[in-house]
Amino acid sequence: MMKLRYLPLSLAVLLASCASKPAYHLDGNRLVIPKAGGELVLTPLDADAIQTEYLKAGSQQPASRAIVQQTAVKAELSQKGDTLVYRLPGLRAEIDTRDLKISYYRGEHLLLAESSGFKGEQGVNLGFSLQQGEKLMGGGERVLGMDRRGHKLPLYNKASYGYTTEAAQMYYSLPLILSSEKYLLLFDNTASGEMDLGATQSDQMTFSAETGRRAYVVVASDHYAGLTEEYTQLTGHQPLPPRWALGNFASRFGYHSEAEARDVVNRFKEAGIPLDAIVLDLYWFGKDVKGHMGNLAWDKTAFPTPEQMIRDFKKDGVKTVLITEPFILTTSKCWNEALSAGAITPDASGKPATYDFFFGHTGLVDVFSPKGRDWFWGKYQSLLDEGVAGFWGDLGEPEVHPANLVHAEGSADALHNAYGHRWAEMVYDGVRQHRPDMRPFILMRSGYAGSQRFGMMPWTGDVSRSWGGLKPQVELALQMGAQGLGYIHSDLGGFAGGDKFDPELYLRWLQYGVFQPVFRPHGQEEIAPEPVFHDAHIQKVVGDYIKLRYSLLPYNYSLAFENSTTGKPLMRSMLMQSDDVKDFDNHHSYFWGDAFLVTPVTEQGAKTVTTQLPKGAWFDFWSGKRIEGGQSYTRATSVETLPVLVKAGSFVPMVAPTQSTDSYSSKALTLHYWADPSVTEAQGQMYEDDGHTPDAYAKGQYQLLRFSARQQGGLTVTLASQGQYPGMPKSRQLTLVIHHPGAVKAALLDGKPHSFKQDGDQLTLTFDWDGAARTLDLQ
Repeated sequence: MMKLRYLPLSLAVLLASCASKPAYHLDGNRLVIPKAGGELVLTPLDADAIQTEYLKAGSQQPASRAIVQQTAVKAELSQKGDTLVYRLPGLRAEIDTRDLKISYYRGEHLLLAESSGFKGEQGVNLGFSLQQGEKLMGGGERVLGMDRRGHKLPLYNKASYGYTTEAAQMYYSLPLILSSEKYLLLFDNTASGEMDLGATQSDQMTFSAETGRRAYVVVASDHYAGLTEEYTQLTGHQPLPPRWALGNFASRFGYHSEAEARDVVNRFKEAGIPLDAIVLDLYWFGKDVKGHMGNLAWDKTAFPTPEQMIRDFKKDGVKTVLITEPFILTTSKCWNEALSAGAITPDASGKPATYDFFFGHTGLVDVFSPKGRDWFWGKYQSLLDEGVAGFWGDLGEPEVHPANLVHAEGSADALHNAYGHRWAEMVYDGVRQHRPDMRPFILMRSGYAGSQRFGMMPWTGDVSRSWGGLKPQVELALQMGAQGLGYIHSDLGGFAGGDKFDPELYLRWLQYGVFQPVFRPHGQEEIAPEPVFHDAHIQKVVGDYIKLRYSLLPYNYSLAFENSTTGKPLMRSMLMQSDDVKDFDNHHSYFWGDAFLVTPVTEQGAKTVTTQLPKGAWFDFWSGKRIEGGQSYTRATSVETLPVLVKAGSFVPMVAPTQSTDSYSSKALTLHYWADPSVTEAQGQMYEDDGHTPDAYAKGQYQLLRFSARQQGGLTVTLASQGQYPGMPKSRQLTLVIHHPGAVKAALLDGKPHSFKQDGDQLTLTFDWDGAARTLDLQ
């Protein structure tokens, strides 16, 4: 029930000019408060999130490019002395009527408080007080450690070529932070700006932008993982990608010819190393690095039969992905066409703007203009019709974006950080409309808050091919995953530089890649990024790890499904899993889903690796050794072994590896369960569909397999399923592998004795399963 009381004299005087209407009022569930020069408006986005805007009189508030979903929530308003109390089920805003500063609470816990509300005639400025001991992650891609408090961060997407162990400004900035106080704060503004996270004043956090939207969003949760889930609910979930996106990619800068591309695909096939995609860098449209960008059509001299090449690759289960850039050089074949179509961003005079950058003299496609989008999309549509399966959008910060450019929706400075976001949206919508049977695959290195809803898979840019380049990759992935970008990944092996091939670095990086969202070795061609160009030992070790990734497809695809429905990233920080602030700074280890705890080796010549284990029982994935948690665990490591532990009580479905995901089948399914007396109840699931139908889950074209275990004396494992999809296995041959079952005298399947094999700490039994509920009792 809304409770309104008389206004205090201070507010009545302040708002005397608004006497014709209530000084403050609820408009539906929005709280509207007159403020000098405009209105302060608080809007409930859902039970745990409030959007706060300052609507300046006579000024148009730009629409949010981040927020896409709002849930109807009943808000309550009351007054307590000089304080207005605006209450949602999970979040409360208290507004001081004397200065209109706002404080936010969850229950009785103060989350954050404004130190200065929206102010300034020039630009957009906002300030908050920081609490003692408060830690902050966020700001997008940065290499600064997990806690970014004490840093001043530019909000301007910018290339960071050859970075290593420190980088304050990179390809994908985000104007948001996640606090150890369990709130998320999004400064919803796409313009060039800055976040000062206690750098200038240790107890102050400020946001500023040159222009644009005066709005921010506060999200609250009882759990750190809940902040990411809530945020992605508001800004849009990542669509489930095609299954092949979880396979192995052949990629380099770059393949110069059709013959070279065909050769690399054949090498993978001959080596028996699985392959699902080949990525063609800029040589597909020009023989040189400079002068050809913007051609957006095959160089038929180097690629004489591209459509046949694509068809041939497809027969082998290999999809073709092409790089594109938004720059159209004046020397390119498309320059005059782009000019005639009105696709090039103009300057203030209205004339198409041109300027110089590394690749030549150029104009920039205006993805904010209907003419620019229509012309640009036409190029993608033609490539789709030729059989191209995915697109790679490069240089989309944009890498060079002069301030004098004027886009159809605003100035370059106002829209800089939204360029990649709008570009990804254009490609995503185009693919969905032109190929409604196809899930879009989109690599991009720059975007804005909410870009994940366009299927964007960002990578961490042109990282140095060095140990220094490998070291920050977990930090980058965990940070971006918490900020909604669950498919962030690195150029495996490193991209930039490198005097000679370092086999140890290469192996360590590609081992880590097995447990990151996209497996794409990529680098400058002076050192081959593909394992098939290295010696037999490298091919064997890397090949076995790639096959492990293919064996894990049922588990990994289920993580992708979970991300698409909850926003939880595939790589999860220790903090996200433990909910304990002591894990805030840990970027050495991470969870791959809920089952695996991975500690990449990032020190050259390392003989041992140390992992801070959460409480509970753990098992070495390779040896099966049981380790008690809640302590620091050090294990020996060789260059062939990535330290991976499995949490007791974990279900992990696996299949035999195939040469391509086109041959994927779960008809023969192996289900692993790691048992331990300390885990009395456990659950797991496996999601499956045909791997390519868009919105399969929403359409009901899926099957969800559910697993549970109960261990109280004996061990009981229960299987169940729901749903179906075209082409699904009518029955599966299920091999159940129980790790550490203890001494077993008998196995009863649905109450009847069933044969089993027990070898040391592993018990195995096999039976046919049609999806009906089944129960296994081990006695």
